[in-house]
Amino acid sequence: MGETPVIEIEKLRKFYRGKYCGVDGVDLTVCQGEVFGFLGPNGAGKTTTIRILLDLIRADSGRATVFGLDVHRDSLEIRRRMGYLPGELGLYDGVIARELVDYFGALRGSVASRIVKELTERLGIDLSRRVREYSKGNKQKLGILLAFFFDPELVILDEPTSSLDPLLQNEFYEFLSEESLKGRTVFMSSHVLSEVERVCDRVGIIRAGKIVAVERIETLKDKMGEIVTVEFDERFDPGHFEMPGVSRMNVDGRTLTLHVVGNHDGVLKALSRYKIRRFLATNYSLEDLFLEYYHESDGNDE
Repeated sequence: MGETPVIEIEKLRKFYRGKYCGVDGVDLTVCQGEVFGFLGPNGAGKTTTIRILLDLIRADSGRATVFGLDVHRDSLEIRRRMGYLPGELGLYDGVIARELVDYFGALRGSVASRIVKELTERLGIDLSRRVREYSKGNKQKLGILLAFFFDPELVILDEPTSSLDPLLQNEFYEFLSEESLKGRTVFMSSHVLSEVERVCDRVGIIRAGKIVAVERIETLKDKMGEIVTVEFDERFDPGHFEMPGVSRMNVDGRTLTLHVVGNHDGVLKALSRYKIRRFLATNYSLEDLFLEYYHESDGNDE
């Protein structure tokens, strides 16, 4: 991942009908070669942010640039260098898929044959069929192809793996990782936490129109810690486990559950005081962390 900013958003605000929050003071920077995951449930502000970047709607205030160009004033130049997969994909049903690729290629002025060949093979896209004959999953694959087929510098993907089966999802994740290493930048909205953890360098979490966290995936994992569950053979004093690194504690009879972040040394020393029947430590997942951010969330229209 490079240090050159590709997307820069500062204090972006958008309210619908003057009162319904789309985004409220969003700040984000996405750098060249980065796969950036934009996380949030429906209504959090993901699609509003993307639509502003595409100049499909206008922000009420704030600033957004792509490649250092203003998203409104320089929207045509930005679109020449950017691919896009919408969350709701609309295609010309009556044409053969190959003709559709050629048509958009003529409009773009170029087609990257390497990418067309690679994606048709890796995702199993049959370009000889009419689009109306495609299943929902096949239409999604064609949409992915059309987002990448002219070799854009930046690709914005809105829920890209919806309708793809797990094997094709994995193939697509590998493709994204390979393209990132070549310097392509990907801005990907999603509510599928496993795919964000698998493919993204950094993640931004948006809640009710506000950014509540922007972190590298590795940093998030370090912050997650583990859930430690202990069943004791005897009565125990929960106070022995009130210590730095233990963020939450639950006692149910002779069973103790702790959320432990960082070094486990203190917990293990406290456990050594007692006879233990069972001990289990499990990873605290990205989904658990995500739900924490949204515990009191009350999303608005996107």
